[in-house]
Amino acid sequence: MNTTALIRPAWTPATIALMVIGFMVFWPLGLAMLAYIIWGDRLEGFKRDVNHATDGVFAGCRRASRKAHRHTGNVAFDDWREKELDRLAEERRKLDETLAEFDDYMRELRRAKDQEEFDRFMANRNKPGAPTTNNSGNSKPGLLDE
Repeated sequence: MNTTALIRPAWTPATIALMVIGFMVFWPLGLAMLAYIIWGDRLEGFKRDVNHATDGVFAGCRRASRKAHRHTGNVAFDDWREKELDRLAEERRKLDETLAEFDDYMRELRRAKDQEEFDRFMANRNKPGAPTTNNSGNSKPGLLDE
């Protein structure tokens, strides 16, 4: 199943149209879309960093909460519960690492797809039917003709 986003942080016709419409409707919307186009590829890393930081902050709350409800009167149960909570924390850490690896993999796939599209554009551009350039290297006649 191919799930490519229609609106991704790149200069696509959809993002350009949304940016222009955003500026026409309410200029901060257009500015927000421009920021997304320019810096949107950094959002995944930013979200991961914020989640990691807040997990660290709230981990202390979870530990305090566990310690507050620590004693049930059954030492065996308390030991088992503590081991299970530690095991779950380790599983959570592994899942977070896997998610980070997957995010990196998807980012590389998007980069490879963009590179393939660019290479295809360049190949089509250099075909004999494509517009030719004049002596100065400009594709529009009359610019810097000497």
